[in-house]
Amino acid sequence: MTVHVVVPAGLDDPQRPSGGNVYDRRVCNGLVERGWRVVEHHVAGSWPDPDQVALAELAKAVDLVPNDELLLVDGLIASAAYDVLVAAARRLRMVVLVHLPLALPGEGEVLTGARALVTTSAWSRAELLSRYALDPGLVHVAEPGAERAAPARGTAQGGELLCVAAVSAHKGHDVLVTALAALRDLPWRCRLVGSLERDPHFVADLRRLVVAVGLAGRVTFCGARTGTELSEAYARSDLLVHPSRGETYGMVVTEALAHGLPVLATDVGGVSEALGETAVGPAGLLVAADEPVSLAAVLRNWLTDESLRDGLRAAAAHRRRTLPSWQSTSDRVGQVLAEVAA
Repeated sequence: MTVHVVVPAGLDDPQRPSGGNVYDRRVCNGLVERGWRVVEHHVAGSWPDPDQVALAELAKAVDLVPNDELLLVDGLIASAAYDVLVAAARRLRMVVLVHLPLALPGEGEVLTGARALVTTSAWSRAELLSRYALDPGLVHVAEPGAERAAPARGTAQGGELLCVAAVSAHKGHDVLVTALAALRDLPWRCRLVGSLERDPHFVADLRRLVVAVGLAGRVTFCGARTGTELSEAYARSDLLVHPSRGETYGMVVTEALAHGLPVLATDVGGVSEALGETAVGPAGLLVAADEPVSLAAVLRNWLTDESLRDGLRAAAAHRRRTLPSWQSTSDRVGQVLAEVAA
């Protein structure tokens, strides 16, 4: 069977890594491995805030899809393209892959016009069902997979902290730096791995904050890392700290757990789903978003309590063995597409 897939341009750009891009690439490749003919349409534009040029390019791509064929559209595009996709849904078998409900004007009309929706977490599915008049039977979950890696080496003191996310206000780096400022009496280093281009003004402010609170030399801006460089960053760390203000799932959490690396994250969106459960206890700790005092307190516990570190490391090693695979993700998406095709 054939499926046409519409994704944002830059999907494979190593300088623009994101969970959504990784998910889309893994699913497309997985469908090909399962015998699907996948026709990719990469659409340029500042999605989900397109200009008329971007919308025209999307319309041109969609017009190339023959009547009644399958069309899988990344939600970053779909939620912002009411004028193009509502009409397209009348002649195509459209499925929308919703990474993040955006509540944009026209999003509801696009989603209700689709033959099915695929979400990346149960939390995201519940959000859509509470927000729009959707048939629950047509809203599916295909959680992201994870590729198991060699266990992180770690250190005895637990002071190698890692944050992996594009450096932007949404990801809460300012909360992390504020929390770390309260821990200057303890030995630790923190590496910020993520694009510095997404929100340059925020990056500049964050650099000034690092200096102002006396953490220059202890907090390192590493820029974007992918592939072996990113794997090595996980391997050299003791704890992933993810202070995000919102996530539909939090693929970085399962990426860390795939290395047996414990996680300290904010309890937002689907992060608790990504963290999961184990028979030997939690593989990480959750705190409220936007609360640097709470984050600092939990970090202090991690840095000073060896038994806490040992317990979390044992649970993370257990969770590493039970993470879902990308094969299961592609199987689930393929199943939804096959049902719509039928």
